Amino acid sequence: MSFANEIASWYGQFGPALFVGAVWGLVFAGTGLLIGAFIPFVTGDSLIFAAGIVAANNPEVINIWVLAVGIGIFAWLGDQVGYTLGRHFGRPYLERRRGEVLQKAISNSEKFYNFWGWWAVVVARFVPFARVLIPVIAGIGKMNYYKFFSANLVGAVLWGFGLSMAGYYAASIPLVKNFSYFLAVFFIAASLIAGMRAWYKNNQGKKLAPLSRKL
Repeated sequence: MSFANEIASWYGQFGPALFVGAVWGLVFAGTGLLIGAFIPFVTGDSLIFAAGIVAANNPEVINIWVLAVGIGIFAWLGDQVGYTLGRHFGRPYLERRRGEVLQKAISNSEKFYNFWGWWAVVVARFVPFARVLIPVIAGIGKMNYYKFFSANLVGAVLWGFGLSMAGYYAASIPLVKNFSYFLAVFFIAASLIAGMRAWYKNNQGKKLAPLSRKL
């Protein structure tokens, strides 16, 4: 959990206000600016769980409710931006992204979206590459805006608000405080397993034409 320790060190370097702002900014940039496609560990589960732990260790200066609600809002905003970019700029927006690994992730994300539809937006929150790519792909596929809005809201609350609060309570409850890093691994692994199970089921199904489904 060295990255979690690194996140905790930000608090000492930046102070509470800049720390919270940095967490919110990275959560937004992870999907809104596609940064998570290149450095997923900086904008993902570890970041927000560790932020919750930092808030628990500094309750007098970091309000967990402000932090967690802000994370949920900026997670939602990031996906809304990704959806808008995909809807307005289309497939060429993704084709400009180079790299064999990234292009394979884009292809898998397209199949995932076509197979799961509304649920893909929710579940993708817990899968690193899908978290970044699904909003753009939903926009390219012209997913109904209100359906995307609702799915994005559910995903942002479960992922952003939920994981940050989990980190906070893991570190603030006396009986589990000493096991907070173990619990961090548990929650992050559980979120990845849930996402990968859905991904696996998708790969078991028939291949679908890219973006053939319009929701």
